[in-house]
Amino acid sequence: MFDFQPHPHLGLILMGGVFAWAGIQHFFHFRHLTGWLASRRWPFPATLLTLGSLLQIAGGGLLIVGVLIPFAAAALIVFTVVANLTLLDFWRQPPEMRQTSQNAFTGNIALIGGLLLAACGG
Repeated sequence: MFDFQPHPHLGLILMGGVFAWAGIQHFFHFRHLTGWLASRRWPFPATLLTLGSLLQIAGGGLLIVGVLIPFAAAALIVFTVVANLTLLDFWRQPPEMRQTSQNAFTGNIALIGGLLLAACGG
């Protein structure tokens, strides 16, 4: 009846695009994000923000072009798990901020699922 067969690389392009776009956006909001990381008591916030953003751009770019997919996916999984647990700690936030962080947290879990599929070639 209806046979929808998307090309598997489309999923990699979409996931990679999310990470690459986010990494690029960090540089446009660098001062604000560095201050936020400092307020969260992160050591060397500018350095860590730069490295994390470059990882997002590079990992996302590798997924987009379909090169070193398991390596890129694994790096982005580690990045996303660390970001989720340290920056989107909705369980510690006041009620008025909790829902937004919880939505981002669960959305990142879905991205991790997609990255796991990508890393396994499925």
